Amino acid sequence: MPSVFGSLSKIPELRKRILFTIFLLGVYRVGVFVTVPGVDRAIVQKLMGTGGGFLGLFNMFSGGALRQMSIFALGIMPYISASIILQLLAVVVPAIEKLQKEGELGRRKITQYTRYGTVLLSIIQGLGIAFYLESLKSNLGDAAVASPGWGFRLMTILSLTAGTAFIMWLGEQITERGIGNGISLIITAGIVAAFPDALISVFTFMQKGVLTPFTVFVVTIIAVGVVAVIVFFERGQRRIPVQYARRVVGRKMYGGQSTHLPLKVNTAGVIPPIFASSILLFPATLANFIQTPWMQDIQNLLSPGGWAYMTIYVLLIVFFCYFYTAVTFNPIDVADNMKKYGGYIPGIRPGKQTAVYIDKVLSRITFGGALYVSAVCVLPTLMIQQFNVPFYYGGTSLLIVVGVALDTVSQIETHMITRHYDGLTGPKGPRIRGRGRRG
Repeated sequence: MPSVFGSLSKIPELRKRILFTIFLLGVYRVGVFVTVPGVDRAIVQKLMGTGGGFLGLFNMFSGGALRQMSIFALGIMPYISASIILQLLAVVVPAIEKLQKEGELGRRKITQYTRYGTVLLSIIQGLGIAFYLESLKSNLGDAAVASPGWGFRLMTILSLTAGTAFIMWLGEQITERGIGNGISLIITAGIVAAFPDALISVFTFMQKGVLTPFTVFVVTIIAVGVVAVIVFFERGQRRIPVQYARRVVGRKMYGGQSTHLPLKVNTAGVIPPIFASSILLFPATLANFIQTPWMQDIQNLLSPGGWAYMTIYVLLIVFFCYFYTAVTFNPIDVADNMKKYGGYIPGIRPGKQTAVYIDKVLSRITFGGALYVSAVCVLPTLMIQQFNVPFYYGGTSLLIVVGVALDTVSQIETHMITRHYDGLTGPKGPRIRGRGRRG
């Protein structure tokens, strides 16, 4: 391990990228404790408590910023929601679909539209939070907002929108100039930051007799087992053999070698649970701010841990596994590129038949990957609820943290290998196959 860190120090570019990433994540964590002007943070923390439910889930994805009523309280969710909306529109709007196929220029245009959508969603959610804060009062009658009115509402909207825009900028900077996917790392940093407090709460409950050592041991075994399952499936691949025909160009002979086309079991990575959680949080957010009976029924129905929430959550995960895989991997393009360079799958005709075969294999392994992601996100949470453990780290959190960690380590290893250094696992260790960088 010391030799690994020694190799890291010998690559100036990689060292700068890692330090740059750590610095921006530190800036993000400092901003979590900057309170929205005009809000009594102590009252908000007391009223929100530390529990789970909808607010606990939203607080987890915001890195604890919601309970702090920080300028980062909205987190990165408006950006993710805007990305979902644009990707869904690309299926039905030809103009957006055309932009996706225009390469770098089209990607920049879609990124610009995503930013506009993020600001719009932040304004809407910021207004809802402003009304919600004005309605908060402690048992003694103390209000969370000293001076309610449109002045406070506009200030809250401006603060929260600026905070979300700043987080979005941090994520883009990490992706371009740091290491790993910036948006995913920001979400991961927020989840990991709450881990020490979660451990302290577990030990506190053990001292009070709320939890027994056996229960904590069982939950720990479950967590370790889930991490092992995640690592196993995230590194799993279905390798399709590909043969390249020999070609003679001048006096040189090209091709003739055998290789393979790797298809990951979970091509979509951590995106499906993040997208599914984001969609389920949106109606619950409206229900929490609009005090009407039918909206409250929706909030109760979509309460995390309930049968309706879990059922919809699993269906959304399966949908986004297929949807995101279809967006990021096009079998027709892969088949055309193989045919262009003289490659073919043994027993399959090049061209259309190859695309159909790849799509068939991809659909089968995506179904298995969707079941794996759904099981990891739902079963540990149900088991923890069965043991009545006041510990909100469930399968979704573990999947995000482990998946993003594997991606980041894979990118670090790629930088080291391209400069003739051994990877993080050493010269004899296995290579870590990540999902690559996503914008």
